[in-house]
Amino acid sequence: MEEKLPEPLSAKNKSSFAYLTIRDRLPVILSKVADTVYRKKTAVKDLHGEDATEELKFIAGCISKLRNELQTDKAVIPLRDNAPDTEIWNLSIAELAKKEGEEPKWFKSPWLYVECYMYRRIQEAMGQCNILHNLDPFEEQKKKAFTDSEEASEVLLHYLRGITEKAATASEEDKMEYIREFLQIALWGNRCDLSISASQENSQTESILDQLHHLEPNILINETSHVQQCLRSSMNSQTIDIVLDNAGFELVTDLCLAEILIVCGWASCIRMHGKAIPWFVSDVTRSDFDWSLDSLSNSSKPSMAYFGDLWKQRLTNKSWNFSAENFWTTPYDFAEMKTHAPDLYESFNDTKIIFFKGDLNYRKLVGDLNWEPTTSFEVALRGFHPAPLCALRTCKADLIAGLEKGQKDEVEKKDKKWMLDGNWSVISFCGKSNQ
Repeated sequence: MEEKLPEPLSAKNKSSFAYLTIRDRLPVILSKVADTVYRKKTAVKDLHGEDATEELKFIAGCISKLRNELQTDKAVIPLRDNAPDTEIWNLSIAELAKKEGEEPKWFKSPWLYVECYMYRRIQEAMGQCNILHNLDPFEEQKKKAFTDSEEASEVLLHYLRGITEKAATASEEDKMEYIREFLQIALWGNRCDLSISASQENSQTESILDQLHHLEPNILINETSHVQQCLRSSMNSQTIDIVLDNAGFELVTDLCLAEILIVCGWASCIRMHGKAIPWFVSDVTRSDFDWSLDSLSNSSKPSMAYFGDLWKQRLTNKSWNFSAENFWTTPYDFAEMKTHAPDLYESFNDTKIIFFKGDLNYRKLVGDLNWEPTTSFEVALRGFHPAPLCALRTCKADLIAGLEKGQKDEVEKKDKKWMLDGNWSVISFCGKSNQ
């Protein structure tokens, strides 16, 4: 008989972060979307004419209605647009209703589901417009997070440039040290998350390099040695995947990791996966990715400009690839990928390792279930083993797997909000592969 899985995190528990998120944070995010739309009125009218301002009113009305539904705990309603994933979403609503024995609701259904649904409903408002269907209500915030982090980005990229110039002749030991360091750089770059701060300003204004030594004791699970062993031993594959999280400074740190993997000879192709639609405020879309590379290229700062040009070349010569599969913005967690996105699952056949960045990807890896913290990461993956994988996550939700016995109590003594404040992290690895 199959072992019963833990309950999904939900707002049913009023002392939970899920409850606070749905009660407080999500309405604030929706209010900011409505405010952003309102502030665009003059610019949109000048650019697109009166019809576009009518579309802005329509979008604002949709957001206001959505906020009311959320705050009054109305039932989740089917989508009405004609996007490629509309049918998938509406089927999932019916599936969830059948499973729960009633219509899904904001404060009763799984937190991960309703939070994803909210962002999809925001997209629905844009998707029903003729002129403004490509509007990203989070675009300005993502761009500001990038520009506010320019000093830190330049310091980091100057450091990376020095390493790349000697990587070709570096010893194996030095290369192992580079990967250790840049895994941690990518890990802590994830602290800059606009959805967690209810889309307040959030950028990296000091050098992450100065913080690494100080932050290392806060890595609760550090399986870097397993990642290093995987990179060394899997010589047949020259492809590595990175499932991205946030735009802004975090994306810069992820691109640094991708560069190190290439110049150290562990990969000849890095496949990066972003989001097909604006998602969780700060997640990377294709537009964000391209804008970031253009901004680097056009920077007056020498190392930013150098890597902006180089990374554009990597996209051109196919040593880097960016894609945005619809699956990443469906309601399904990753254990359901093989069923709902078999082509994507099979595309990982030839990868050496998949890096999953950030808290949302971690939640989807472990199903956003209320795991006992000492449950192994492999068990929490529930059969999701397309290839060896590594989660780089700073903790911003009250779930975790893979802790040692007694470790939770120890960290709680130091920091009562350790699961939520982004000051603690994991580098979790699973080498199992079903391919």
